[in-house]
Amino acid sequence: MPGSAGLWIIVVVTAFAAAPAVSQASERGPARAIPIDQRAEISGDPAKPRRHFRVPNAARLSPQDASRIYQDFRSDLADGYALSNHPVAQAYRRWRRFNRSPYLSATHGRRHLNNYANPLAGGYGRLQPGNALPEGAIIAKDSFAVTATGDVYAGPLFIMEKMPAGFNYVSGDWRYTMIMPDGSIYGITKGTHAERVEYCIACHLAREDTDHLYFVPEAHRATD
Repeated sequence: MPGSAGLWIIVVVTAFAAAPAVSQASERGPARAIPIDQRAEISGDPAKPRRHFRVPNAARLSPQDASRIYQDFRSDLADGYALSNHPVAQAYRRWRRFNRSPYLSATHGRRHLNNYANPLAGGYGRLQPGNALPEGAIIAKDSFAVTATGDVYAGPLFIMEKMPAGFNYVSGDWRYTMIMPDGSIYGITKGTHAERVEYCIACHLAREDTDHLYFVPEAHRATD
């Protein structure tokens, strides 16, 4: 895992006929890499950030545009994450997706997200206050960002895994993992670089009444 001065994300560049017109996408260009620390000033120290790395000048997409972009390179995203050899990264696309179109998430650095859940987390979309998902439930969110100038950036894979009771009282026994687009592990609760994902615990603690879970915005929710 590179240090903070050399932490990379993979970038997929999409050319647009008119820079702000995301709907005018043409052929996707080659993947390249940029240092994530160039985009992380608002998040604090990349070695122990206080929030997700924020995408500057993020574009707001229509559901149709977001779905088209995701369809175009979601396999590339999954292939990159799978380089980590993490079992969730290799399996999540076979799980149920709880959104019908990618949605813009301010709490995830203004990236567009997709929420997948394994069979044990099947009650995720209808969880009521006071209830909790069982041990072994996993939520996985892949992500990408689009700027106002039309560049498309591969984002991290965010994972929440419900661990046995007593794993971590403050996190509600959830283990957080962030996998970068090149397959490198950015951080794991009680594991590699745990300090890098501490802010995940603090943010999700605000949803303690619904088992520390946020849900897909209603306008983007998939129907059963």
